[in-house]
Amino acid sequence: QGKTDNKRAFCQEFGLDTSLPLLSYIGRFATEKGAEILPELIENLFKRSSGKLSIFILGSGDVGIQHNIQQVADSFKKDLAVFFGYNEQLAHRVYAASDLLIMPSRVEPCGLNQLYALKYGTIPVVRKIGGLKDTVKDVEQGGYGFLFDQVDAEEAAHTVTRAIEYLSDADNLSMTRDTAMRLDYSWNKSAKKYIDLYNQLVK
Repeated sequence: QGKTDNKRAFCQEFGLDTSLPLLSYIGRFATEKGAEILPELIENLFKRSSGKLSIFILGSGDVGIQHNIQQVADSFKKDLAVFFGYNEQLAHRVYAASDLLIMPSRVEPCGLNQLYALKYGTIPVVRKIGGLKDTVKDVEQGGYGFLFDQVDAEEAAHTVTRAIEYLSDADNLSMTRDTAMRLDYSWNKSAKKYIDLYNQLVK
């Protein structure tokens, strides 16, 4: 219920349709984050799912990427909202409101955004790289997220569409969110794994 309330308030503030799935991007506009594919990804998604999806972009960085995102935002004002800049408080509200989080990273040694998203019941759609593939398991393998292989707008759009279709089933949505929010990637769990490893080495 809290997720529903957060989404309703957020979408009303930014002029988005509360009834539609909300996909968000949070982060730097940089090539290592795959942010340069966002404009093409957005256009691709709206061609596939016109009137079936809302998108929110929060970030800053490369001025060229930002300019391209703004141009796309001007073309899809009804279904796309943007906030350029760094805003920690707003970022948490985006996690709390969103249904899906997109991370098309080229490089991601660890990645924190997907971990924040999981705790907020926001399902990550991520490239299969580094810490993202270590912490996000695809629903097709009994997991709680959606993965794609390449930094490619077409492949990312296909995966987002797959996520929307899967989560349109209320039982799938409830089960996936419940699993995501129960995951434990805290230092308590990591520390126990280190202790177990050290004990094995000592033996």
